[in-house]
Amino acid sequence: MASMTLTSSLTLPPRSFPSLRSRTPSKSAHFLPSLRIPNPISISHSQFTNKSFPISLSPLPNKSSNYNNKKLFTVKATASGAATSANPPAPAPASPPWQGAALKPLLASIATGIILWFVPVPAGVTRNAWQLLAIFLATIVGIITQPLPLGAVALLGLGASVLTKTLTFAAAFSAFGDPIPWLIALAFFFARGFIKTGLGNRIAYQFVSLFGSSSLGLGYSLVFSEALLAPAIPSVSARAGGIFLPLVKSLCVACGSNVGDGTEERLGSWLMLTCFQTSVISSAMFLTAMAANPLSANLTFNTIKQTIGWTDWAKAAIVPGLVSLIVVPFLLYLIYPPTVKSSPDAPKLAKEKLEKMGPMTKNEIIMGGTLLLTVGLWIFGGVLNVDAVTAAILGLSVLLVAGVVTWKECLAESVAWDTLTWFAALIAMAGYLNKYGLISWFSQTVVKVCLLSSYWHLIADIRVLKLWVLVVGCHD
Repeated sequence: MASMTLTSSLTLPPRSFPSLRSRTPSKSAHFLPSLRIPNPISISHSQFTNKSFPISLSPLPNKSSNYNNKKLFTVKATASGAATSANPPAPAPASPPWQGAALKPLLASIATGIILWFVPVPAGVTRNAWQLLAIFLATIVGIITQPLPLGAVALLGLGASVLTKTLTFAAAFSAFGDPIPWLIALAFFFARGFIKTGLGNRIAYQFVSLFGSSSLGLGYSLVFSEALLAPAIPSVSARAGGIFLPLVKSLCVACGSNVGDGTEERLGSWLMLTCFQTSVISSAMFLTAMAANPLSANLTFNTIKQTIGWTDWAKAAIVPGLVSLIVVPFLLYLIYPPTVKSSPDAPKLAKEKLEKMGPMTKNEIIMGGTLLLTVGLWIFGGVLNVDAVTAAILGLSVLLVAGVVTWKECLAESVAWDTLTWFAALIAMAGYLNKYGLISWFSQTVVKVCLLSSYWHLIADIRVLKLWVLVVGCHD
């Protein structure tokens, strides 16, 4: 049963309380009767329902006994109360959600390392190398399942290698001085400049305005503009998702192809599929187009001592990449064709966007010039004796000095620092696996297994041949 305390006030003329007139003092007393509810007074729910309020009347002196020739009573009451039984108290606030590691993926990663750690060490492999392999594979499983962000998983792997004395601290963190992770981090800072200045959108809209009058031409304009930005933006999510996805969506809407209303096959489905498939191709064309490319180059150097520079990668990938960029959209156009073959609204929309953007700003011009300078040094760095990381640092320095990109924005680029951390961790562990001789042992073991498998296949083929000759001879 709830209770209530009244703490308000009200002034009423005497006629409102006819039963109290007889208690009114004489006029010579010069006071106003005051009707007061004792303070505090608790009123139960049943009392409140039946309106049975205990009250008392006490006089208050007053200089004037008349107010428009009518005596007044002052009623004072206070009200405050808890919720009644009909309104139960609010539930206690829920505990904050767990913000730590995802337990199941974390346990899977730890279990992988522990199981491999206690497996008997094969002949030809040192104990230190085998323990490092266990930590390395546990880290790889963590990177795949992601119980924590990639950088945190890699840091845990480095910590485990130092804690178990598998690697020294200097060895575990030695790859942070490797140029490859820094090249990718610097390329992420370039990507920030492209997105901030709007130069990436301007380039894409320019391609669409020139070649986007047909559906096939619109697809090619998006594909090649994305490939043009690939050397400077090493993240597919930043390049395709941050720049081209909003552009593709607006173009589809302009051409009457919307999601969920049955018009997807007019243009949107084919266009999205084309951009999705070709973004993988452009990511493989340049060393700095995807974060995994420098890692592959580093592993190649650690394994066979073959250096793959930016120009070497581009020379090897440019021809198959361009052929794929031409063939794949056309094949998709034949296999999964859009119902709308022309898109006259796309160039109109692109021109409207370009007009709205106005002429190139100072920051866009600086960004474009810095890109040309950096890519030029990447291409001709071998002749000028300038490596790729030095060229990237020079380009970023220009952007920082000109104010196109600020250092606070670089610090806020969490993906760049996260990539730098897990790249360096994997490069360090992979490098020491090679130094400990595990890579050579593994390659020799694989060769032996393949040779043994080939030998048994050859014996099986000979037996089948003999059986066939026997069957044919008996038949004859």
